[in-house]
Amino acid sequence: MTDAVEPLPDQAKWEPLTPQQVAEILRGVDVPWWIAGAWALDLFAGRQTRVHTDIDIAVYRGDEEKIRQHLKGWEFFVAREGTLRALARAESLPVTDHAIWARERGHETWQLEILIEERKDGRWFYRRNERVGAHEKDIGRFTNDGIPYIRPDIQLLYKSTGPRAVDESDLLAVLPRLDVAQRATLSAWIAANDPTHRWIARLAS
Repeated sequence: MTDAVEPLPDQAKWEPLTPQQVAEILRGVDVPWWIAGAWALDLFAGRQTRVHTDIDIAVYRGDEEKIRQHLKGWEFFVAREGTLRALARAESLPVTDHAIWARERGHETWQLEILIEERKDGRWFYRRNERVGAHEKDIGRFTNDGIPYIRPDIQLLYKSTGPRAVDESDLLAVLPRLDVAQRATLSAWIAANDPTHRWIARLAS
């Protein structure tokens, strides 16, 4: 049987969960996870700064299996290069892939994206540059009501790679809230990939 291939973002329909709904459905799962993407920056800022068309969580490679087991009645698709391929229940995510789209079985719209983070020897590392990293237990923070989210400097690092207009606006929305250490860390991480990146000057201002 050939796996179905479906078009990605511009033709796919989303009805994303809220961070609160994600926290509720993942209650009791025994692996760490964090809200990621633009929602992570809004949770850091303490307010919603714009409309979100999707929602992501980040987990460490291998831990996505526990998430899949926990979300009984859901279906999962590997997102790769503009296509979606059904991920069989007993199939592990290929090591070259970093994203899974998920929805409740029978649901016509996508509800959640699972992003895969890498770690080695107790250290998280940025998959585009292994020299960039942090302690594996220090990549997230919590809101006052206990929702975990990816640190803003890590999230902005991802957004700095070929930033879109929305990534630029996300940076501007949270920049005043970044402290000196967060600015310095993010600047160093970006410089490790591109010493001429225009965000470096913004972070220094």
